[in-house]
Amino acid sequence: MLSKENQTLLKDCVLLWLATTDSQNQPNVSPKEMFLIWDENTIIVANIASPQTVKNIKTNPKICLSAINIFTQKGLKINGSAEIYTKENEDFTEMESRIIEKYSEKFSFKEIIVISIEKVVPILAPSYQFFKETTEETQIKSAFETYKVEEILKNQ
Repeated sequence: MLSKENQTLLKDCVLLWLATTDSQNQPNVSPKEMFLIWDENTIIVANIASPQTVKNIKTNPKICLSAINIFTQKGLKINGSAEIYTKENEDFTEMESRIIEKYSEKFSFKEIIVISIEKVVPILAPSYQFFKETTEETQIKSAFETYKVEEILKNQ
């Protein structure tokens, strides 16, 4: 489901946004900082501090995940189903180890959100559609200016 190109795009993102709904169909969106592509059909996310997300998934496992590279302004919208893994799940220990290997023990977590991918749709900034001269390079340059990246780097 996740092509090699989409896997590369996802690996370049620093945050995912996970959308769920509660039993009253009220939406909830939560940022996710520690995540991995488990395989081409599965993404795993450490549950650091998202009790509402967990509660919603237990009520309604359908999710939508967004990931955008803020510099190229390209990303993915992923629809799927999620379940909550704890130490009782067979793959939990290996998943936990791989997350810690990538992110160190930055945050502790006792649950992993396992997302089964059902649909992947590209996300592109409107500039790509409306201005034919738009390239990744022009988007990166624009993002650096907008977010004052060089200025921030100089001040650190």
